[in-house]
Amino acid sequence: MTKANLLNKFVETDYKSYEDFIKRCRIKVPPNFNFAFDVVDEIAAADPGKTALVWCDDKGEARNFTFGELKKYSDQTASFLKNLGIKKGDPVMLILKRRYEFWFASLALHKLGAICIPATHLLTTKDIIYRNNAADIKMIIAVNEPNVLEHIEDAQKESPTLKLKAALNLDKKGWLNFNGEIDKAPADFPRPAGDEATTNSDKFLLYFTSGTTGMPKMVLHNYTYPLGHILTAVFWQNLRENSLHLTVADTGWAKAAWGKIYGQWLAEAAIFVYDYDKFIPKNMLEVITKYGLTSFCAPPTIFRYLIKEDLSKYDFRKLKYCVVAGEPLNPEVYNQFLKMTGLKLMEGYGQTETVVQVGTFPWMTPKPGSMGKPIAGYDIDLLDEKGNSCEVGEEGQLVIKTGKGKPLGMFDGYYRDPELTKKVWHDDTYYTGDMAYRDEDGYFWFVGRADDVFKSSGYRIGPFEVESALLEHPAVLECAITAVPDPERGQIVKATVVLTKDYQPGPDLVTELQEHVKKVTAPYKYPRIIEFVKELPKTISGKIRRVQIRETDNKEE
Repeated sequence: MTKANLLNKFVETDYKSYEDFIKRCRIKVPPNFNFAFDVVDEIAAADPGKTALVWCDDKGEARNFTFGELKKYSDQTASFLKNLGIKKGDPVMLILKRRYEFWFASLALHKLGAICIPATHLLTTKDIIYRNNAADIKMIIAVNEPNVLEHIEDAQKESPTLKLKAALNLDKKGWLNFNGEIDKAPADFPRPAGDEATTNSDKFLLYFTSGTTGMPKMVLHNYTYPLGHILTAVFWQNLRENSLHLTVADTGWAKAAWGKIYGQWLAEAAIFVYDYDKFIPKNMLEVITKYGLTSFCAPPTIFRYLIKEDLSKYDFRKLKYCVVAGEPLNPEVYNQFLKMTGLKLMEGYGQTETVVQVGTFPWMTPKPGSMGKPIAGYDIDLLDEKGNSCEVGEEGQLVIKTGKGKPLGMFDGYYRDPELTKKVWHDDTYYTGDMAYRDEDGYFWFVGRADDVFKSSGYRIGPFEVESALLEHPAVLECAITAVPDPERGQIVKATVVLTKDYQPGPDLVTELQEHVKKVTAPYKYPRIIEFVKELPKTISGKIRRVQIRETDNKEE
């Protein structure tokens, strides 16, 4: 262990079983905790040469950063930003993709007490205007890419609070050269004191949700949020000191907070970053094996593509642990990956609003397709439409009970929207909007978003089970299940399907897919309508927008 031995300051890690973990796991929250100073700088002081970040891109460039270097670069960035007038409470947006400067800037904003607002590079001018004005963004730090820079410049005309723009390695009027400026800045940034010092309740991180059903919401977290990700990194991702972990995620989304910064460094693990523009399964596999990753996290879609490759060509001996989240896991993907690699996929569930809520933990035997059991410190339940706890096998909405206090890592609310906050969080209960059921062993099974679950001929149908059945057929690459109004049955099941390259649409394939679903799941769940499309409507984070499919169907009626 390093002299820092950080994790033991916050939590005990040795548990004999899931039940022992639930009973005894408690994370200690120190006063005025600041992740940048109390974790990164603490490790840097104890062991400055310890590897923190291993970075490579798809063009052949690679860099390693130690904790000592991260302290230096984050201090320089904080000095640069402070000199510009960025101070505690100022909202700053980061559009930095997977560039290593993202970590310099994030840590610097945490040191200053400014509000860090990560965002995706896929935002349009309209998206940026909305975010700038919703959060009163004062500064944007961006990648040096023409489309991104152009959208920001166009958005500034309608963004009165946006005063400062910086980009990586850019010399252009109206822009600050981020790299050039931090190189000139002092490499020692003392911890702010007095009114400028951060407290646990201060605004720390703000994420805009992906907007699957409406305009993006602003999810606000405070300075204790990173400590909640001890649950994510140590007890779900199973990380230890010197693990080398890759979570596949753009830094603009909350999945990056889950897997690319907080819990991983609290565990004193090293973070691996693969910076690519286009996902190519073969390249991802080569990176995993070349760099000797020990831990890997990706959404099921990534694994679905990986198992189509010849995995026997790759040496997975160093890869010890794989976790999956972001969307429900199809059991067929689990079984194929296990057969090819010997590695189990440990599923987890959570939201931008929380850390991991439900997961398959090291002491548990995974049930393919189940998201697992509740995490320690989170009082999870399933409620029916009348607010009663559901029986075994009964579907209900997954909720977090907060009567004994807000669990660590849970958001403070939707920023500047108390009405929306109250709509989902009232009577000491936070409603996730997700439907699930619990089996006799206490495992939770995802059914679908509450807005996506529907009834047909009196039967309640969740999209996930039907989608899973379809995905087992070799013709189906992607699909979305929605309801279509029907005079006889109330609603009927519709499947919107993207085919694999070896199949063509046609009535025979429609019948084949319908019969397949009847055999795999209950006959009443089969899609009476199948529409073949080239691509599904998705949010900029890649989540399927079933609401858009429903809206299109309603317009066509």
